[in-house]
Amino acid sequence: MPARTAPGGPLAHNVDRMHVDGLPTPALLVDLDALDANVARMAARHPGRALRPHVKAFKTTALAQRLVDAGHPGFCCATIREMEGMAAAGLGDDLLLANEVLDARRLGALVERGARVTVAVDSDVTVDAVAGGGVREVLIDVNVGLPRCGCDPADAGRLADRARARGLEVRGVMGYEGHLMGIVDRVERAAGVEAAMTALVTAHADVGGDVISGGGTGSWDLNPWITELQAGSYLLMDTYYDRLDLPFAQALIVLGTVISVAPGRKWAVADVGLKALGMDHGDPTVAGAKVWFCSDEHLTFSASPDVELPGIGDRVRVVPAHVDPTVAKHERMHLVRGDEVVGTWPVDLRHW
Repeated sequence: MPARTAPGGPLAHNVDRMHVDGLPTPALLVDLDALDANVARMAARHPGRALRPHVKAFKTTALAQRLVDAGHPGFCCATIREMEGMAAAGLGDDLLLANEVLDARRLGALVERGARVTVAVDSDVTVDAVAGGGVREVLIDVNVGLPRCGCDPADAGRLADRARARGLEVRGVMGYEGHLMGIVDRVERAAGVEAAMTALVTAHADVGGDVISGGGTGSWDLNPWITELQAGSYLLMDTYYDRLDLPFAQALIVLGTVISVAPGRKWAVADVGLKALGMDHGDPTVAGAKVWFCSDEHLTFSASPDVELPGIGDRVRVVPAHVDPTVAKHERMHLVRGDEVVGTWPVDLRHW
């Protein structure tokens, strides 16, 4: 299925130029220059189909189109709805659902409409579900140490045989070393990746096929064993990955407004809370401030000793700890250069 250019060109849904202070908050801001620099840096290491960007990290087909324009026609999705949205946007050239499903009929419908769909399988049940749903291609999902999905490496060859017996094309294997992504020590992280990929490569020898899919932002330059990298967070970044020595810039913030200041200016409260932030990786950060806690609609913080606490009505820039669930909470991304809003993208793949 050929890709199409999003209406309005690269800054789809262009807006009249405005200052960020004119936006209602909380508002999701994406630094366009930082984003483009991240795209270019990753593409230099993993050009073309050597990168399969993970849609779950950004959940907007407009950004996906920008990646197609940068030479990456294949994508990795986490949900059926993401697959459907990508195909509907004309971005169905090569979609991988890197997740097991027990009912593949909606995916089979995408195949009938011309999308190329591959699905991860890790059991007899998921193989049968894919075959019964009308999907024709699979990857054998192998457990490489993350206690989530994936078959035992020793069972990968048998599952591949079963898939072929059901008429499926086995493109290869995938295995995600997600348990290693947050290890700050680079040497320790590299050793863990090598051990995980040794298991995946061994399984691939039993499975066959051209694809060894895996990895992520945290192992972007530590994983030479894969044929395609499943990375997404590098595009926008967050504080979880910022702890590592990675060459990607922070492109995403949540803009908030101070709505209350305590007597004596001991603390301030902004309108960016749990409903605007992914919190599974901890509190967000605010430059020059100590974040005390987040509640449903509020972020409470105090200023560092040498920084003046903002006043009521002042704007604050909040950096989330986890980009994926943060993006999914917002309806749109405002593209900015400095303090100027230069465009808006709908987060059209948000939610589950």
